Amino acid sequence: MFSNAIIGLREGLEAALVVGILLAYVLRSDRKALARSLWAGVAGALGVSVAVALMLNSAAGSLGETGEPIFAGVMSIATVGLVTWMIFWMKRTARSMRSDLQGKLDIAMNLGPAAVAGIAFVAVAREGVETALFLWTASSAGSNPVSNGFGAAAGLAIAVLLGRAIYKGAIKVNLAKFFRISGIALIVIAAGVLAGGICDLQEVGFLPGINTLAWDLSTAIPENSMTAIILDGLAGFSVKMTTLQLASWVGFTAIVLAAFLRPTKSVAVSSATSQQPQSELAESTAPR
Repeated sequence: MFSNAIIGLREGLEAALVVGILLAYVLRSDRKALARSLWAGVAGALGVSVAVALMLNSAAGSLGETGEPIFAGVMSIATVGLVTWMIFWMKRTARSMRSDLQGKLDIAMNLGPAAVAGIAFVAVAREGVETALFLWTASSAGSNPVSNGFGAAAGLAIAVLLGRAIYKGAIKVNLAKFFRISGIALIVIAAGVLAGGICDLQEVGFLPGINTLAWDLSTAIPENSMTAIILDGLAGFSVKMTTLQLASWVGFTAIVLAAFLRPTKSVAVSSATSQQPQSELAESTAPR
């Protein structure tokens, strides 16, 4: 539940900001008639994202007792790779996102409504499919689909409300700090998804070491206790972890977190730039 809420909030806010940038630019360009095409593209992207989640559920359910954990394990590892790439992509491109999107939208508006819908579709689908994959893999390791679904829905709902408030200028959020903190949280969650995927593959003998435990805390912390649920939901820690799971969790977290927290060369260009409290993403979504 907790991890799904964080995933929904972070990924949902990214998508909401993209929509806000595109919509604000269309309205400022005196092409209000194209807003309907933009929303059509957004709706199409959301439909594709839901379809991806449904296809994953359908595919996993049709593979049987042996095929399902292999599929879940492989998908978990692949999704961790995708999410990690997207985290660093956002870190590199956040400052230029507004100008990139507006440049593409300029071309699309000259081509017509279909092109505008296509720009919105591609921009939002990228975020939506990533969210669907990450939520599915995180939920597949959980034991309570209802709470996992509630957590994801709550995170997405908050993201939509925050995105709307930022667009309307009702609130100001330090997006650079938000994405930095949420990026750290996503890395920890991704480490847990990676460990869960490895456990799936170990259980069916695809990877060795299922009986080589790093610890077994089940006598002190029952598997269904609130403590166990919180540890698993927030950090991917299970009361029973194999040595390979723990090694993958620690190794992934240490390497990726160190790379993520390393300052980029473009950040420290001048002290004036580094002291700007608001990301230009926030400024770009305010209607004028």
